[in-house]
Amino acid sequence: MLKALVSFSLVSMLTAKNYAPGPQVLTFVSEADGSEQPYALYLPPRFDPSSKYPMVVSLHGAFSNHRLNLRRVFGVGHRSGESDAEASRYFPPLREVNYIVAAPLARGTIGYQGLAEEEVYAVMADVMRRFPVDEDRVYLTGLSMGGGGALWLGLTRPDLWAAVAAVCPAVPPGTEELAPNALNLPIRLFHGDLDPVVPVAVSRRWHKTLFHLGTTVEYVEYPGIRHNSWDYAYANGRIFDWFDRFRRNRYPDRVRFLTRWYKYRKAYWAEIDGLTPSQLASLDVRFAGWNRLEAETRGVEGFTLHLTGHPRFDPARAVAVKVDGRLIKVKPQAAVSFVKQGDSWRLGRYVPPPGSKRPGLEGPAREAVSARHIYVYGTVGAKDQVELRRRRAQAEAAADWSSAGAPALTAFRVAADTEVTENDLLTSHLVLFGTWETNRLIARFRDRFPMELNPGAADYGLVFVAPANGRSVVVNSGLPWWTGAERASRPGLPFLRAPVHVLASFGDYVLFKASLDNVVVEGFFDSNWRLKPEEAARLAASGAVTLR
Repeated sequence: MLKALVSFSLVSMLTAKNYAPGPQVLTFVSEADGSEQPYALYLPPRFDPSSKYPMVVSLHGAFSNHRLNLRRVFGVGHRSGESDAEASRYFPPLREVNYIVAAPLARGTIGYQGLAEEEVYAVMADVMRRFPVDEDRVYLTGLSMGGGGALWLGLTRPDLWAAVAAVCPAVPPGTEELAPNALNLPIRLFHGDLDPVVPVAVSRRWHKTLFHLGTTVEYVEYPGIRHNSWDYAYANGRIFDWFDRFRRNRYPDRVRFLTRWYKYRKAYWAEIDGLTPSQLASLDVRFAGWNRLEAETRGVEGFTLHLTGHPRFDPARAVAVKVDGRLIKVKPQAAVSFVKQGDSWRLGRYVPPPGSKRPGLEGPAREAVSARHIYVYGTVGAKDQVELRRRRAQAEAAADWSSAGAPALTAFRVAADTEVTENDLLTSHLVLFGTWETNRLIARFRDRFPMELNPGAADYGLVFVAPANGRSVVVNSGLPWWTGAERASRPGLPFLRAPVHVLASFGDYVLFKASLDNVVVEGFFDSNWRLKPEEAARLAASGAVTLR
């Protein structure tokens, strides 16, 4: 084993020597659609593959790209009169810093939740595969849409980062409630007080919230500056000087972590094992002394404390944990798990019951299109090629992630129901269009789905996500889910209006009549993929849906 690791290290060192210092563009192959995706990279001068380097991950703003963003994080803007397209063609001289810097494209202007978020992490993994990175000195920054993305990624996985710098952040929905997660994560905010795109009140509010939560937070406001505060925040590459001050604390004495999803269930040495997806759960645990801990929970059914390596943990001694006021003593062990029974806690690892929501299979609808997936149209009952082309066009529209002025580099597969193989069903999530009468796959999984659109409900649109074959399946029956989206007020960044961004605004299901601005009912299934009684009653009362 040691011999293999040494061999791998030598190969990595030899590979790293093949890259020139300075700015460049690399690519990785996306697992979502098999496409080659670019990112910009800066390697420090006199790069030594036998040394470990700190890394900065920088997220671009809307209608920008990885190449421009790499320039900007070094404080290098456009030449006078130069367009974005012209500035993207070359890299100017950049300040020499002893950092590796990665600037993902992340599919362009699609925000930083869902697929783009996954591809930021894919870029990080690709960089760490190629180059020696000090994992305790990984930093995150971004501007505008990327600034909001930096807060989202920073707060959903706070233990990955040594510090976060957010510039005029356009913050995605669901981020602000996670502010307590920044307890051990230094954050710096920048904003111009005349910003007409992202109001300065956004950063002022974030600064106030984080400060009162006890976060190490700084705020820089630029008088008279509009939506170009990055020109000042990043001037002369000074953001690297700020990052120099911080290293990740792997073992803080206190972990405070909130989440709605199994996808984000771990921070530092604390892990939430059981929750109800879509409902906010919190775990606040701290060392009160050697091998003595206190934990407070809300909405948590089980959790594990991974204590190995913590400076206040002695593996030779018993552990005492007070959970929601109840003291539980544990024999010496490196990881301690607790499960809730009724209103009390006991030792034991929580395991989601069979058929219930779980990590990797919990909704909401957007998660089905955050990984490998196929858009599938039905062929049953099509009277001619015109009808088949119409059905295919609907699936193609859903697979096109471009917004106005923001093309997305995607290559998602669109297929007829007759073209989907058994291997596809095992390896891909599905987005199915039609009903059980028109789409063979909807008919195949019909008995596993919680509802279906009635044949006479031609003026309704029904969308839901459900598990099938160990994968997520989104079903869209009746009107396409983006019908009337331009008139509907949906959560999300206002400049993102492609069908995928509309889908990202849904929970587990939605029923609308005539247009998306006339929603009948929408919500989330419970932990067992069942409807809540009051929402089931509203769906039944519509007359458009049959419940199973």
